[in-house]
Amino acid sequence: MPLTRLRLASLALLLALPLAGQAAAYATGSAMPAFSLEDQHGKKVSLQPDTRLVLFAADKAASDLANEVLGNEKEGVLERLQAVYLADISGMPALVTRMFALPAMRALPFPIGLAREAGVLAELPRQKGTVSVIRLADGKVSSVEHAHDAPQLKRLLGLN
Repeated sequence: MPLTRLRLASLALLLALPLAGQAAAYATGSAMPAFSLEDQHGKKVSLQPDTRLVLFAADKAASDLANEVLGNEKEGVLERLQAVYLADISGMPALVTRMFALPAMRALPFPIGLAREAGVLAELPRQKGTVSVIRLADGKVSSVEHAHDAPQLKRLLGLN
């Protein structure tokens, strides 16, 4: 019986370690890691000194949600919000990316920083099917929230 409890405790600790590292990296007051990605048009996307929001889509459902909300706004929405939008497309097959995803993304009126290689944005906080909204103040994390649907994402972004 004690051996089973020890195994369960060890398993729980192993499962919690990645989450603890993520929480520590994005604790209030921690510096946002630097990144430099290309958008769907091949232009550089990076964190700027005046960036206040980082939107992150780690999967297709999150990307669809962000695209829906941002696509219904006037052109220049990210600039007005002082935001960058990042998407992890590293799991997408190259052929699908080239033939379907990039052409569809190029039609969008806002830039999306694309992580094409696994691990590039691995440390960003994520929850399946949600858009991570990381608020920054002077380049430091002030909060991390996750939007599950369009009304919640609009509220987090201050869009009415």
